Amino acid sequence: MKKLLLPALLSVLLAACSSTGTDATGSAAVEDRSSTGVATVTAPGTAGAGMAALTDPNSILSKRSVYFDFDSFVIKPEAKSLIEAHARFLVQNPQMKMLIQGNTDERGSREYNLALGQKRADVVKQALMLLGATEAQIESVSLGEEKPRCDDASENCFAENRRGDMLYSGEF
Repeated sequence: MKKLLLPALLSVLLAACSSTGTDATGSAAVEDRSSTGVATVTAPGTAGAGMAALTDPNSILSKRSVYFDFDSFVIKPEAKSLIEAHARFLVQNPQMKMLIQGNTDERGSREYNLALGQKRADVVKQALMLLGATEAQIESVSLGEEKPRCDDASENCFAENRRGDMLYSGEF
């Protein structure tokens, strides 16, 4: 009998402490934030297009790399429209997941390049989240200098390797 009495008392106590959500004391009302407040803006060629827009060479969504200056993780102004388009796509397709891979050129130590690559991936992730994508949709990793797009020891090649690549579900 004692074994049943203690759980019953705990249940009654917890039920008595629960809130019903009504307040007749005249205190301040609680703001309803159940709506996200994010307006859905449709970029040309992205509405309901799904994965097709991601591979269509005429769509901005087919472009997946954000390029950075030497020793920098600041997003360039020319990349903002690309990031905005991908953010809109993620907002309109909440089931989609993205992996952002931060890359560097070969200059610098392995440890430094891994840290810089992570900063590049993280800044792209933060930009996407500020535009409405959720953290659950995006993962950021650093590849450092391990996945170069170009192997020449030239400034053009180095610039091509300093990037953050955006990959969607099924691509990684």
